[in-house]
Amino acid sequence: MSLLNVTYFGTGMDQIKKTADICLVFPPKVVSPGLPALFLGKYRHRTLLDYSAPRLQLQVVVIFVLTQIIHSLLKNLGLPLFISQILAGIILGPTFFGNQFSLVNVSEDSVSVLGSVGGLGILFFLFLSGVKMDVSSTFNSGMKAMYIGILTVLVPLASCLITITILLGGGSHLITNRSFYLATTYAGTSFPVIHYLLSELRILNSELGRLGLSAALIGDMVTLVLTLFGTWMRIGIEKGTNQVLVDIGWAMLFIVIAVFVLRPGLNWMVKHTPETGHIKDVCFYVVVLAFMMSPGLADLVSLQAKYGPIILGLAVPDGPPLGSALVEKLDPITSDLFLPVFVATCGMRFNISNIKEPTKLAKDHAIAGAVALVIKFWVTLVLAMICKMHMRDSLAFSLIMISKGVVEIASYSIMSDHNMISDDLFCYLTIMVILMSSIVPILVKWLYDPSRKYLCFQKRTIMNTKLNQELRMIGCIHVPGNVNSIISLLHACCPTRDSSISLDALHLVKLSGRATPVFIAHDKPTKTMSNRSYSENVIIAFNQFQRNTREAVSVKVFTAVSPPNLMYEDICKLAVDRLTSFIILPFHRRWCIDGSIESEDQTIRNLNFDILEMAPCSVGILVDVRRNPKSLNVTDKSSASSHHSSSYNIAVIFMGGRDDREALALAKRISQDQSVSLTVIHLKAKNSLEETIRGENDRMLDDEMLSGIKESVKLTYIEEQVTDGPETSNFLRSIVEDYQLIIVGRRHKCEDPQTLGLGEWCEFQEIGIIGDLLSSSDFVGNYFLLIVQQQQQRSA
Repeated sequence: MSLLNVTYFGTGMDQIKKTADICLVFPPKVVSPGLPALFLGKYRHRTLLDYSAPRLQLQVVVIFVLTQIIHSLLKNLGLPLFISQILAGIILGPTFFGNQFSLVNVSEDSVSVLGSVGGLGILFFLFLSGVKMDVSSTFNSGMKAMYIGILTVLVPLASCLITITILLGGGSHLITNRSFYLATTYAGTSFPVIHYLLSELRILNSELGRLGLSAALIGDMVTLVLTLFGTWMRIGIEKGTNQVLVDIGWAMLFIVIAVFVLRPGLNWMVKHTPETGHIKDVCFYVVVLAFMMSPGLADLVSLQAKYGPIILGLAVPDGPPLGSALVEKLDPITSDLFLPVFVATCGMRFNISNIKEPTKLAKDHAIAGAVALVIKFWVTLVLAMICKMHMRDSLAFSLIMISKGVVEIASYSIMSDHNMISDDLFCYLTIMVILMSSIVPILVKWLYDPSRKYLCFQKRTIMNTKLNQELRMIGCIHVPGNVNSIISLLHACCPTRDSSISLDALHLVKLSGRATPVFIAHDKPTKTMSNRSYSENVIIAFNQFQRNTREAVSVKVFTAVSPPNLMYEDICKLAVDRLTSFIILPFHRRWCIDGSIESEDQTIRNLNFDILEMAPCSVGILVDVRRNPKSLNVTDKSSASSHHSSSYNIAVIFMGGRDDREALALAKRISQDQSVSLTVIHLKAKNSLEETIRGENDRMLDDEMLSGIKESVKLTYIEEQVTDGPETSNFLRSIVEDYQLIIVGRRHKCEDPQTLGLGEWCEFQEIGIIGDLLSSSDFVGNYFLLIVQQQQQRSA
């Protein structure tokens, strides 16, 4: 053991001489000898917390448990997890337990080990944030995002500096006392913070979210440049112009190497990735090694250590395969382990006793920070109103742009470590971050509801589309098999020039390895040519299909790259913009020819539920049921050069109700072609039990719909009376092998005598009782099943 006396002269706002005695123990105790040795052996005079490894593990467990307890209480209020993490740190810090809390404040070594782990977390976070950013998108963001991103940083910064100058009685200390650096954090925009907020609110790929991300990315670039400018100005004042030129030269060399050496090298690795799309392990290790070296290299060239991971992350090609692999492997341990520890350690620095008697400098900077936020809010609001945004949307957008979070608290913690700010100012700034992170999500959620844009007061249904009018449809695609299913369905529809179909094929791709969602219309030239590879096969398949249909079908292909839980935004927005009447969704489960399950994706099922609830038009879920190799394969026939060369047997199961009427309207449209053999199967309850359940208005509409069907000579009408669900099941099982396409209404939450007893066995509520029955393993056949839901009229 040795005693070290250290004298330190602060370089921050308070030039105070500090002396401290630090007790060091050699060799350091890292791994414990085990509980038996501690209780019975020669180490029984020590405790488990004397060893840094078990102490660190226990600290992490306590932080995690306390964070989850707090979050379980606050999440119903709409507060993000970040608030729970920093509150957990405040509780474990000196505000509540003083310096006597044995778990966290055992020694200086205890705090330093925990802080080192947390520091690694913020470096990983900054690196991954850089990986997810697409700097090239800043040049394609449009003038609206450009103006908002630049002005919402420069105007608040100028206001903040003017306020500080007035409060301090002069501007001579703006650079030397770090006031300029602080002002950039007050007025700056943080892309990772805004991306996190938009993700938490589930508006990442909404119209407001896309504008916010573009403006935030530009604002973050401006903030980064201003921060470097302020740093070099301070060095110039303290060390002279020659030192500044040397530092700028080294910094530019670091950036040039990252952009013109490292990035081309990584692009070369990506280009030589195998066709499987999996990046080689050596590429991953090279990038991680470069990341571990980047803070030291940045510090070596007189840049702040945090800029090393950011610049390296920007040099890594975003998206698959490399960016996606890095995010998928590093993001879980960063966001679930390292980053929560870092935020908690920042909270542990907070001591409310420091603000009982604050210094004038701390008060002045707190006021300047508040002024910067207010000015930033109003500048954003005015710019949004100039861009003709709705008032509520403008208010929500202004709140989003002033959001603060983990990046700001990290900056204040680093400045506190280097004695650039006093303890009382750190407490003020921490309170400001907590307030902004708490209030903004609640207000934005109250002000902005993207689903109201999908409220359609016009009827966009198949029933309201005339037979000689073009039917506008959206076909959603997740995997290549969905392309064949949708093309087969369109072949079965037998479109003609007099009854044409306009299809918007929307390829939905999971957002991975990048932060900004992408929406591409493939009939327009795009500078992001690499994104075309997402849908290359889809484009080729539908172009070939369009040529074969002799202008009866027009196809336009789109690609939407977004998080799976937000894909409904892209589908609904496209439906509104393109005046769509019918959306086709693939079922989340696919079967092999022998009846075994080929694939099943719960995220697709959740998406289908969202669309059924939110869609501004009618919706159909397409189930590919192929379990009998001896049965007629419609896919094989659909590959013919002309769809008129085959005959299709199509059945409609009708029991009444709006969804069944919509299904029948689609079938009537299909039956216009001579190659279609349409059968309408009307299932009626014996003894007219259904008459007591259904309303008079529904019965009249059903009878009107069926009146033309019964008299038509182009189709077959079958009326079958059944007693209950089992009898309905037996009847349907006997006929399914006769058809290649079966259309049914969803009839959600409709319990009828015809389905009595089947509801409790329904596994998939999204396709209704009859749809679930026809897709069950009890039914053997080779057919497509289309479940139709008519447009839901939702209130505003």
